[in-house]
Amino acid sequence: MAAVAVAGQVQAAEYLTVEQAQKLMFGESASFEKSDIKINSAAKKAIKAASGVKVDRRTLPTWTVFDGGEVSGYFIVDEVIGKHEYITYALALSPSGEVRQIEILVYRESYGYEIRNPRWRAQFVGSKPGSQLDLGEEIKNISGATMSCRHITEGVNRVLATYDVYLKSQ
Repeated sequence: MAAVAVAGQVQAAEYLTVEQAQKLMFGESASFEKSDIKINSAAKKAIKAASGVKVDRRTLPTWTVFDGGEVSGYFIVDEVIGKHEYITYALALSPSGEVRQIEILVYRESYGYEIRNPRWRAQFVGSKPGSQLDLGEEIKNISGATMSCRHITEGVNRVLATYDVYLKSQ
């Protein structure tokens, strides 16, 4: 008798477009100026040293956000691997780099989607550059979504370190 293993089907779900997330996170009156961060090799080393997370991307999609003509924050789209597939998420940062909100834009795994839970995502709000978030300490794990939880936490740490390297001095 032969056994055949069949991989589970991945159910990709797009929850928000970039534009929808921008308006949700910063409001209808905000305007967005695309200002992608180009990450060179020296910055990759600095970001890894600060966050403990390897930097694979050379460009981080970033928008400077304006409201009433003043900078009101930054909108950043990032991707991390879940267990097998990429998770695309967005961070809303204050002008000082504090996390205002995190939204899952696209989730491609067949399980672990519980990271979309508002209570789980709310744990990141208020995190500041220079802080090191740890899964199981500041950020609670979700059973069955451990890899997604771990990688989103690492991604937020990496983005906060990237803020320190590129945006803090603006």
